[in-house]
Amino acid sequence: MRGNGDAVADAVADTDGTDADGTDAAVADVAVVGAGPAGMAAAVEAAAAGLTVALVDAGERPGGQYWRHGPHDGPHADGPSPGQHGRRTFAALRAGLARTGTRTLFGHQVWLVRREADRFTLHLRPTHDGRGPGTRTLTARSLILCPGAYDRQLPVPGWELPGVMAAGGVQALLKGSGTLAGRRAVVAGTGPFLLPVATGLAAAGAEVVMVCEANPLRGWLRDPGGALREPAKAVEGAQYAGLLARHGISYRTRTAVTEIRGEDRARSVRIAPLDRDGRPRSGVRIEVDADLVALGWGFTPSLELPLMVGARTRLDTDGSLVAVVDARQRAADVPGVYLAGEATGVGGAALAVREGRLSGLAAAADLGRAVDERRLRRLQRAIRRGRRFAAALHTACPVPLGWTDWLEPSTVICRCEEVTYHDLCHAARVLGAEDPRTLKMLARPGMGMCQGRVCGFATAQVAAALTGGSPRAPRYDLLPLARRPLATPVTLGEIAALGEEP
Repeated sequence: MRGNGDAVADAVADTDGTDADGTDAAVADVAVVGAGPAGMAAAVEAAAAGLTVALVDAGERPGGQYWRHGPHDGPHADGPSPGQHGRRTFAALRAGLARTGTRTLFGHQVWLVRREADRFTLHLRPTHDGRGPGTRTLTARSLILCPGAYDRQLPVPGWELPGVMAAGGVQALLKGSGTLAGRRAVVAGTGPFLLPVATGLAAAGAEVVMVCEANPLRGWLRDPGGALREPAKAVEGAQYAGLLARHGISYRTRTAVTEIRGEDRARSVRIAPLDRDGRPRSGVRIEVDADLVALGWGFTPSLELPLMVGARTRLDTDGSLVAVVDARQRAADVPGVYLAGEATGVGGAALAVREGRLSGLAAAADLGRAVDERRLRRLQRAIRRGRRFAAALHTACPVPLGWTDWLEPSTVICRCEEVTYHDLCHAARVLGAEDPRTLKMLARPGMGMCQGRVCGFATAQVAAALTGGSPRAPRYDLLPLARRPLATPVTLGEIAALGEEP
């Protein structure tokens, strides 16, 4: 299946004379990695400024996880499934990709980035083995990374049972294939993302028993100025409240799923009210039947590629590790690299589009193209508003400080390596581990297939709880759990081939 910009790209020769037909190498002024809202916007702006642009994404079509296409959308469909937000923005960006002749390399993953003098070499591999050899390398003068984010998860007893999924995974399955992961659902965690997941399930025919929000609604009053920076978000929230009422979905605040029960699969959940510190109140439990449990605790930025090229990081308001950028989305201390979207802090699609546009214009200006400075300043002001709202959101919907109180000794923390909470307690209390990195070395969380993507945040939080420290203290830094030598799994043959390159 071919991406929407390929018809144009096939007619455009790369600067090294290689056609866009799946050959071994390509050259561009700018390589944009990630074709979600930020990446599409960055590619359109850079190409419109006169640069040759290559847009790479693991998906078969543009849009990323946010503008996910439905199961019956053809390669030239007008956009993501009806009901998704921002369809007009998507359509405009997709048209911009075609109009500017942006080369699209869909169905390819970037697994390694190397810097050589004044340019970057990206090593790619096909997402699906059946695609053939595909384009193996891409060389560019500038690099715009828009890798997006993935669901943050907190372990809970029974979360490894079939029928328990990340909230984003439930939504992706519904959007991408029209498949319901269960018939009777509980949606739990924190943040506004729980609302589209719950209402989407209900609209598709599932019985959504309740939404469990771990924080009180008055948390938005902690930063009312920031919350009012994006009025459209309030309207969107009111629309979801109406949908919850229409479908008869119970919405409970300061409540969490503290146990998932079942033998062969999830059969029921235990729900507990939380105290001011987010700890389950003693003796109070409600049990309801459910065969689908959707858990969402926000999102974790995907930093494999930013860290690979040397981007500096910081802890964001929500406790996530994010990349540091300047006022024009340039990666701190890494010339030629720009970052946009969730990698700089989780803030939603509208903010990602603004950051993507700014990064594309900034890359064009730095490569000598004329850009409208007034437009740059307008984008910067809009980004500041979006960041202020994101900070208010993270302040209103934090991960509960006392969430580790619902863990049992047998609770699995790292599912890849089957590391339990007891194993981490033993490493901390008996073997002397005092930080996430030492816990990883002694108990092996984060050493499996996912390389800590799922359990890294939880491991750092458990380390802080076991040693009586603050999760934001330097010794509980997430960076050791986030660094990975390769961005995706590859074969030994692909690694060996690096030594054979001229």
